[in-house]
Amino acid sequence: MSNAAGRYEPAARILFDDGWQSLEDLPPFRTEVTEERARTIITRNQSPDIAFDRSINVYRGCEHGCVYCFARPTHVYHGLSAGLDFETRLFVKPDAPELLARELSHPAYKPRTIALGTNTDPYQPIEKQYGLTRRVLEVLREFGHPVGIVTKSGLVTRDLDILSDMARLGLVKVAVSVTTLDHKLARAMEPRAASPGRRLETIRRLADAGIPTAILTAPLIPALNDMEIERLLDAGKEAGATEAGYVTLRLPLEIADLFREWLVTHVPDKARHVMSLVRDMHGGKDYDSAFGTRGKGIGPYAWTVGRRFEIAARRLGLAGRGLRLSTEHFRRPAHAGQQLSLF
Repeated sequence: MSNAAGRYEPAARILFDDGWQSLEDLPPFRTEVTEERARTIITRNQSPDIAFDRSINVYRGCEHGCVYCFARPTHVYHGLSAGLDFETRLFVKPDAPELLARELSHPAYKPRTIALGTNTDPYQPIEKQYGLTRRVLEVLREFGHPVGIVTKSGLVTRDLDILSDMARLGLVKVAVSVTTLDHKLARAMEPRAASPGRRLETIRRLADAGIPTAILTAPLIPALNDMEIERLLDAGKEAGATEAGYVTLRLPLEIADLFREWLVTHVPDKARHVMSLVRDMHGGKDYDSAFGTRGKGIGPYAWTVGRRFEIAARRLGLAGRGLRLSTEHFRRPAHAGQQLSLF
């Protein structure tokens, strides 16, 4: 993974080969963490093709290092690279739980499902140190507020106690992203995320605990993992998933060049074919941000992928609109107003 300068920077950084033939003897992967103070924690959107209108991201940047992550370009706004900087220079919001309690306590607030994991994984390794996702869940449980979680990490099972409590009231569901069953491909695309087997085990543990769980096959990448659609859904169903979803590869802004670089490095024989199919799904471009088609694509290839997914999901009973979470248990704890006086 390169670390090219962002599109707003006056100077560019260029990789230089200093003669090393191997990276195996380098020190362990290191990250730099910056704590930031936010004014609010709930982010709202009005996108017509997204199933939620509000989300929380307690971390910016992600240690998982997924090459295709569509959130990478957000680091550029801070003068950082969408490449390695996104994986190694992380930002945390340590007061996220307190901010959330304050926002939920506002008299004008109306509950709707909050999404966790929309930009960066809420259970990435740094969560072991900061525990912010768990504390956010504790606030949501206290307020009786619904939440949907997307993750690639087995760390979500640490919070089975909270999630089980919320599931009994119809307040939570979890989607576990499984992109491939090929361990070699997973290690190359998502170097510090959980293995495919670990993710399927996570689905199993969540389902066994009574937590509604979906398998998310995202992203589907033409000529790379799209041939696994049926096997992925079969494996998810066997593990206990009750829903399924998919998104095709998205390459906005800096990600297109990063992904090309990755293809040439890891699958050079497929690089041109993959990108040709990607452009076929986006009207001849690397990416088209149009609502409604940005996550599924257009054209014959995109239609075929969608149809295959639909047939497999219906066969396994994973199709449909999915579980609708409840807002009827929302309440503002009596002590919330007292706590707000501290802020």
